[in-house]
Amino acid sequence: MAVPEGTPVYQPGFDPGSVCKAPPTGGSYGTPVAEGAGFKYDEATLHELVKEWSDLAVEYRKDRTHAFNIAAAQPPGLEYASGDNALLTRKSGEALVKALNDRVAYCENMAKKYVTALGKYATAEDHARIAINQQSEGLT
Repeated sequence: MAVPEGTPVYQPGFDPGSVCKAPPTGGSYGTPVAEGAGFKYDEATLHELVKEWSDLAVEYRKDRTHAFNIAAAQPPGLEYASGDNALLTRKSGEALVKALNDRVAYCENMAKKYVTALGKYATAEDHARIAINQQSEGLT
């Protein structure tokens, strides 16, 4: 598979593996910030990123409910092999639950970061509106 030329473009909500190949309209990945590290996002992209990270956390929570079943596995029989197999399965399930807990926490943290960025975006918009409204009307 060839790597496309140019700057990567983030298309909110677009799943290249889905049946629907048409990307949605909306935000953009953001442009590099000349003053330092990071990216600039438009408001639509920030809202979409909050939604995507939150949705991903929900998916991991659903997976975690199934992992609890693995962590509670019981042996199918009373012989030695079944008991050991169930013990190993439970340990694997416990490791899976822990990994999914970590993933849920990470996704929730990312969503919070974008919510914070939205708050900064709104604050910057408010400051700009105030500055514009304080200017005198007409030419002086």
